[in-house]
Amino acid sequence: MNAFKTGALLALLMPFGLLAEPNNWERFRGPNGTGKSDSNKIPTTFSATEGVVWKVPLKGTGNSSPIIWNDRVFVHSSEQDGTKRYLISLDATNGKVLWTKEFSGAKAKTHVKNSLASCTPTTDGERIYNIVWNGEEISLFAHDFNGKELWKRDFGKYVSQHGPGHSPIVVNGKIIFNNDQDGSAQLFALDSKTGKTVWEAPRKAFRACYSTPLLNKSPEGKMELLVGTTAGITSYDPDKGSENWSYTWSFTKSPLRTVASPIVAAGVVIACSGDGAGDRHLIAVRLGGKGDVTGTNLAWENRKIFPYVPTMLSKDDFVFSVTDKGMAMCHIANSGKEVWTNRLDSPVTASPVMIGDNIFAIGEDGTVYVFKAQGSFQQIAKNTMGEPVFASPAVANDKLFVRGKEHLFCIGKK
Repeated sequence: MNAFKTGALLALLMPFGLLAEPNNWERFRGPNGTGKSDSNKIPTTFSATEGVVWKVPLKGTGNSSPIIWNDRVFVHSSEQDGTKRYLISLDATNGKVLWTKEFSGAKAKTHVKNSLASCTPTTDGERIYNIVWNGEEISLFAHDFNGKELWKRDFGKYVSQHGPGHSPIVVNGKIIFNNDQDGSAQLFALDSKTGKTVWEAPRKAFRACYSTPLLNKSPEGKMELLVGTTAGITSYDPDKGSENWSYTWSFTKSPLRTVASPIVAAGVVIACSGDGAGDRHLIAVRLGGKGDVTGTNLAWENRKIFPYVPTMLSKDDFVFSVTDKGMAMCHIANSGKEVWTNRLDSPVTASPVMIGDNIFAIGEDGTVYVFKAQGSFQQIAKNTMGEPVFASPAVANDKLFVRGKEHLFCIGKK
């Protein structure tokens, strides 16, 4: 089976839990955005020098996460002065840079914790799809694995108080791109071979949101695309773009920004929102139904303690989260009942990952906390990367890939 057919099969089967692919981490937070890997060969104890298969300096800087397909790593980056953006391809086995594509750009305002290159690429095994913001406008590019540009789709001016950070995904031959901005919001499905629009769906706009959609098997047994933004959570038919059901978010004060991506656990879809002032609001919405389910499907909500930027994790009936201020927590997925909380020593921006039965959470100072994904808190390791980390890590080929401020690390057994 060739790479593209394999990718198409993965796109169809991964959300149904029928197939695992240990060699690939093809989008933000890996297969279907779960942030989970079944690998049992990645060490829990390491440092910037010990347990490192390779460590390479990256051209430019950025918060884009690395993605991996077999023996290739792809990462998005920007020059510090903003004059250029890059798509970089590396050999996953040794970190050697294979090629670099350059894009013109300019310096522009971002949040102090954001960057000019925070959009994570995605791949189907045949093409790499990456969003580039040149400081004013955004474009979505498709390149082959040799770095040849295949198509480009311009989306015009991008307006956001904090800069870019939204990431596309591949769904059965279509690129799903949630172009959510300050005052403008549109969900696109593009043909992966041409970049032409297959369908588009308008969404109510508030403040720019950066959450990444995911797929789910609905209670009716059909594949649905779940999108969470300040507007709320919506279930779409991924082939047609038609709406199955929607839940409208209601806020106590001003609408909050949705940065963390939604997750599915124990029959509910969970979405978080927040702002820089410290306001937070989580909603857990029961899956299924038709039309407006705002009045019927809310399972539970919390307006105080959950994350703003880091995306949550799920296992069995539990949901695990690490807040921006560094509080690790475990709750019951379908009720919100607290199981445990434990404070870490540093604030966290990167989304944690679950590798086997362990959660790896990386602080902004580069500290890597490793603790059990279970009903009681048990920290088993505390490591350091030796430099700040804001990008979410990736897991593939029994290796952990961590993008620091200056280097890309590959952690594993040599």
